[in-house]
Amino acid sequence: MEPPTSSRLNSRKRRKDGSGPNGATELDGIPPKMSRRSLGLREPAPFSDEVEIDYSKPYIRVTYEEAMRGTPLDRPVRVYADGIFDLFHSGHARALMQAKNLFPNTYLIVGVCSDELTHNFKGFTVMNENERYDAVQHCRYVDEVVRNAPWTLTPEFLAEHRIDFVAHDDIPYSSAGSDDVYKHIKEAGMFAPTQRTEGISTSDIITRIVRDYDVYARRNLQRGYTAKELNVSFINEKKYHLQERVDKVKKRVKDVEEKSKEFVQKVEEKSIDLIQKWEEKSREFIGNFLEMFGPEGALVRSCSGKKGKGTLKTLTDIVGLLQSLQRKCLAFVAVLSVLPVSRQVVPGLGSLFSGSTHCHCQQDNASYIVE
Repeated sequence: MEPPTSSRLNSRKRRKDGSGPNGATELDGIPPKMSRRSLGLREPAPFSDEVEIDYSKPYIRVTYEEAMRGTPLDRPVRVYADGIFDLFHSGHARALMQAKNLFPNTYLIVGVCSDELTHNFKGFTVMNENERYDAVQHCRYVDEVVRNAPWTLTPEFLAEHRIDFVAHDDIPYSSAGSDDVYKHIKEAGMFAPTQRTEGISTSDIITRIVRDYDVYARRNLQRGYTAKELNVSFINEKKYHLQERVDKVKKRVKDVEEKSKEFVQKVEEKSIDLIQKWEEKSREFIGNFLEMFGPEGALVRSCSGKKGKGTLKTLTDIVGLLQSLQRKCLAFVAVLSVLPVSRQVVPGLGSLFSGSTHCHCQQDNASYIVE
């Protein structure tokens, strides 16, 4: 029985719609959370030419049903997955994770194509073959790495590595003059489909870098790379340096604006506080003034009372009240002197004077309107 294949025929470009973190979908088979313990290996996966295979035992492929039921520990299902794995990213890791979890007992062999094959059939790579080999070796799901893997899988290669199933997404992969390089694998019932991770691919990453080329060129110039290393012309190098200076000036201006806003806010808060204090002092001043000189104030009561000793006592009280009033007036003037205005309105005092509604203070040479 052949393993099931998906009926979707999508383009090879990753999409981001309806995807989870890093483009993951519900079909990725992401395992649930586990307790914190060391699950990884301490050594990278070995290369195939470093692994000894017992060729004395006959190579008999397991069927899909047998693989799903589970095989003995000493006879794992040997699954093969191949690719370029340039700029190894989470999409690569998720594909290998799916291949590793296809069956209960899986031994995952990963083939990595050489620079020569890749450049001939697909295009130039960012990482060289040794860097790509090393990246795949350190993926936790990989048990063995095949260097210089073939572009098209032959029966001889499958037999040499005793491969039971080949894992890959089921989108037809047209290359090397074929509409689908995995067609013969599918026809032989050896194909095990995996799902592509939406939203992440090597081409997408390269597109981001090309799109924001100036940003990354300036970034690496700041980090000490030379224009020659970045293949940047003399004019562009000067342009990037000028842009960097302009950005620094903009940042300084922005910082000054933010600090100015904070300063203005503090001044406003301080002004509100001073106005509140001025209102309190003005009320206190007016109250004391009315208490002394009002129609029912202490001065009127003392003058209409007994004379003699009572008059002397009343005069002493008046002197004390006047001294107290003088101290309060000085405190009031001191508050007025720190206000950021030159003319202040003093409410309620106009009714006590029949003459001019203006008074002058020698201390700060400021005029105050009495209403």
